[in-house]
Order: sequence, then structure tokens, then C-alpha cells
Amino acid sequence: MTDQTDGESRDIMRAHITRILGTTAAAVAIVALAACGSESSDTNTPSATAGSSGVNVEIGNTINYMSVGTTADIDCADGKSLTVGGANNTLTVKGTCANVNIGGSDNKITFEKIDKDLTVVGLNNTITYRDGDPKINNTGSGNSVSKG
Repeated sequence: MTDQTDGESRDIMRAHITRILGTTAAAVAIVALAACGSESSDTNTPSATAGSSGVNVEIGNTINYMSVGTTADIDCADGKSLTVGGANNTLTVKGTCANVNIGGSDNKITFEKIDKDLTVVGLNNTITYRDGDPKINNTGSGNSVSKG
């Protein structure tokens, strides 16, 4: 009976590892594809920060944010683009984002303004933007996008 329990434990552990690796791979792919479409004149060299509020990598004028289960503020300044990956995050985005790409699942993201494009490819995300008139491309499932 011990062998069966050990086997079941290994199967459960494999399933958890597979889910974690799958989510991480999807988020990395989103971040890798995101460095496009920024309208900001800020040309600082790439920067990266990591901490209790997630990983924030800025390449050119694109902010790439990835985390799980955090609450954070992000600043698009005046025309940076933003890519978000991860799950169960609550994000408040200040400033004007030129283009936004949202992956991952169960994120709640509020924007001050989105100028051009909003692409949502994840699952069960709730996206609200106050200003702007972006072209919305919602190819995910169970997502809510609203102006308000």
C-alpha cells in the first residue's frame, strides 16, 4: 500500500510541476514577443527589477511585467507599451500606454489610458481602462474588457 501512495504522490507532484512550467513558459513567450509598438521617446537602456511585487523588465520602450498573486502599480509614463503575464494579479497602470498585451489568467488590471491597441490572449482576465479608444483584440477566453 505504501508503494501506491508514493506513486500517487509522485503523480500529483508531476502534475503540479507541469502546470507551473506551462504557465511560466507561456508568460516567457508573451514577454519575448512583446517588445513592439511603443510610442514613448524614452530610450533608456534595458532595466529589470524583481521583488515581492513581481518581475518588471523594461526593454526599449516596452515594460514586461510577470508575477503571480501580487498587487502592484505600474507606470506607462507617456506612451510606453506594456505586456503582462502571470496569474491572479491586481494591477493599477498609470499614465498612457501605447499598446498593451495581456496574457495569463485571472488578472484584474485597471488602466488610466490606452492609446492604440489592447490585445488579450489569456483566460478570465478583467481589464478596465478609463481613457483612450484602443483597438481591442480579445482572442482569449472568459475575459472582460470595459471602458469605465
